[in-house]
Amino acid sequence: MGSRRRGREFALQMLYQAEASGAPMGDVVAAFWGDREVTAEVRAFAERLATGAAAAQTEIDALLIENLENWRLERLAIVDRNILRMAVYEFLHETETPPIVVIDEAIEVARRFGGDDSWQFTNGILDAVRKKLEAAGALNR
Repeated sequence: MGSRRRGREFALQMLYQAEASGAPMGDVVAAFWGDREVTAEVRAFAERLATGAAAAQTEIDALLIENLENWRLERLAIVDRNILRMAVYEFLHETETPPIVVIDEAIEVARRFGGDDSWQFTNGILDAVRKKLEAAGALNR
């Protein structure tokens, strides 16, 4: 498994923990690493994704809501919701990663942590968000 995938998985775990517990992201990040041994690169990437997605949650959720047909964001499983948030954050703020790679990585994380159909749902929503952002000129890469 690549170091960036590992970072995404850790970021998802932190986002999940923060949402499920209601704890501030700063507290979650501070307690998260405990006995985990990871490289500084993986840790920095994971923390950047988790804290960034949490900080931009209002903006990200608005984009997701626009693309959820017949679904309400709050009805999604916490794992699925946070995979989507993390990927949209990456679309908008981790501009060195091509959007199609972001989607592929989100699909793989969904396969590992989500339900049986999570990966397909993730693919569909993120592709719709990507197209909308590209049409608006927000993805210039």
